Amino acid sequence: MPFTALSLDHLVLTVADVDRACAFYTRVMGMRRLGFGPDGSRVALAFGRQKINLHPHGGEFSPHARRPEPGSADLCFVIRGPLEAAMAHVRACGVAIEAGPAPRTGACGPLRSFYVRDPDGNLIELAVPGE
Repeated sequence: MPFTALSLDHLVLTVADVDRACAFYTRVMGMRRLGFGPDGSRVALAFGRQKINLHPHGGEFSPHARRPEPGSADLCFVIRGPLEAAMAHVRACGVAIEAGPAPRTGACGPLRSFYVRDPDGNLIELAVPGE
């Protein structure tokens, strides 16, 4: 094998409304909104050492996925802190918990997770490791 993947730098979500997506991910998930690109007009959400680039549906930046659609992602985020506190925060933000808590298996071992949906309908799993 001539190369090995090391980590995920960023991923792209196609969204119906960039501002609405940013409001959810900053308020509910604690991410930071970033402007980038030559004129700073592109938008990303930063967390840890990763980011999520946002593409507005119908105005995607090239190159992009073959069929970019809002609501087609299923993402898992490992979080810090008690899962019950995270669930209480999500509920306080007016976001419904779709499922969980439940045991799951992540890339690095056991997780305990719960699930919500972002404004576009993407399934968002929030998980704590080792449980």
